[in-house]
Amino acid sequence: MSTLTLKGPHWVTARQYRRTLWLAAVGVGGSLAVIGGLRIWDATQDTELPDRWGRGYDLLRGAMEQFSQGMLALPLLVGAFVAGPLIAREFESGTYKLSLTQSITPTAWLRAKLQTATTAALATTLALTAVFLIGWPRVAGTYGLHWADRGPYEATGTVLTSYVLLAVAVGALVGQLVRRTLVAMAATGGVVGLVLLILGALRWDFLPVRTITGPAHEGVHALVTPGSGLPMGQGLIRADGQRLPGYFCYGSDVPDGSCRPDEAITAQYLDYHPASHFWPTQLIETGIVLALAALAAYVAFRVLRSRHP
Repeated sequence: MSTLTLKGPHWVTARQYRRTLWLAAVGVGGSLAVIGGLRIWDATQDTELPDRWGRGYDLLRGAMEQFSQGMLALPLLVGAFVAGPLIAREFESGTYKLSLTQSITPTAWLRAKLQTATTAALATTLALTAVFLIGWPRVAGTYGLHWADRGPYEATGTVLTSYVLLAVAVGALVGQLVRRTLVAMAATGGVVGLVLLILGALRWDFLPVRTITGPAHEGVHALVTPGSGLPMGQGLIRADGQRLPGYFCYGSDVPDGSCRPDEAITAQYLDYHPASHFWPTQLIETGIVLALAALAAYVAFRVLRSRHP
């Protein structure tokens, strides 16, 4: 973000944190260099080798695993920065009073800070997402990089940007309430992290699972998830229709009803989410997070007005 295109409090905010903005730009550039370079190296491997073999691919896959986890942590970093250096430090040091003497209202002061932070955070997030998508087609579907795994799920959809917006809003609120830099950073990281954990645990309950069934007798193997679907539950079905989780014949992939003669096993089942559930789930979760972000931002401005009318 160039400070030359900004005016007033926006320019002041960008000028104050220009090192952070440059650091974000360097992070994006470094990520592009690594992922792009490995992607090119992988593409130049000997085509006679089996698919997904070669040093370039191995390094690309490792880098993408680490990158996906870094993307998952991005909202925590954004929230901690907004709550700490951007807001809480101003109140802790009292420097916000100087800004309020420059013919600017408290609301305009906070709005300028959040608009600048939001623009920078969204630009960084979208740029990093674009870099991630450069390497994603090559490693998608491998162990730890399934479309529904934590990290890749956030980095390839819309939820990551919504979590970043939530982090900005929560940071603005917590920064005002706590007014201690380190405490505000830790509290914001805890709140945003808790939301990530809760919605991450609930997201696959937003849509009903699909179910496939099959025979369960000696010589019949366990059902396999169709395509690249996400398995949610698997087991056996009794004659009365009751589901029994897991298999009664442990140590074997054959759900053989004869292993338990006291149970009348008639079939096996598999619950799963198909890959087509990715975008509906993304949009539902994005809507929930954006609603939470709007609520946090509203409360942040109400708190500001109550303390600095």
